[in-house]
Amino acid sequence: MILVFGKTGQVATELQLFDDVLALGRNQADLLDPIACVHAIRQLSPHVVINAAAYTSVDKAEEEEQLATIINGYTPAAIAKVCTEMNIPLVHISSDYVFGGSGVEPWKPSDNTAPKNAYGRSKLVGEEGIKCSGATHAILRTSWVVSAHGTNFVKTMLQLSKTKDTLRIIADQIGGPTPARDIANVCIMIARNLRQDPSKSGIYHYSGTPDVSWAEFASEIFKQVARPVTVIPIQTAKHPTPSERPLNSRMDCSITTDTFSIKRPNWRLGLGVILKELEAEK
Repeated sequence: MILVFGKTGQVATELQLFDDVLALGRNQADLLDPIACVHAIRQLSPHVVINAAAYTSVDKAEEEEQLATIINGYTPAAIAKVCTEMNIPLVHISSDYVFGGSGVEPWKPSDNTAPKNAYGRSKLVGEEGIKCSGATHAILRTSWVVSAHGTNFVKTMLQLSKTKDTLRIIADQIGGPTPARDIANVCIMIARNLRQDPSKSGIYHYSGTPDVSWAEFASEIFKQVARPVTVIPIQTAKHPTPSERPLNSRMDCSITTDTFSIKRPNWRLGLGVILKELEAEK
């Protein structure tokens, strides 16, 4: 049995499409309560644990850093410790926000971390705790997650375009949009690999290709749904937010490919699937 922390998030929703997955929601294992999460693992004794739950309100985290750090940091560390004791592999989803976001080169797993905001700091605490736990683990850093579920850039653009024919979108933040379904598939594949070969423990990157700006991503969304929306590219400085965003979210995923034979997903194809799902829900 694969135990998944998280039930309603984008990746957790996709993970529940797999057989032998038990997903725990907040009412069953709240990440604000590390002891409850540890107890769930002891009680259920799964073959694998996937942590797909997180505090993801990037701007709000600036006011609630302690809360974010418990959910994204201390609890994943506690989960990792019990996984170590029970010899259970752990797959944990992390973020490109652990990096400083400067330059133009894709970030490698071995690059120095230097988060610019509270959310990134909270995710880094989780990574460090997992690494120190001794658990067989894969920390999977990803970026710009999108799906037909929850709140994300695709759904926001579609909603805005219902009433606006011109949108000003950030053009100097560059990264790889990543469909949640692809992330879920990769989590399962890596988990199975870790069970067979614990030596593959480590930090891995996984994001969609090709790298684009938010403005370019938005243009492709409107192209695929055939909406005549004009995208006006703007700089991040023209759209200040409570939390500083990285300009460079490019990720070097070559180690993931070399270790697990997993290639970066084509996000344009994934976007097409997401749009079909959303259309079918109408």
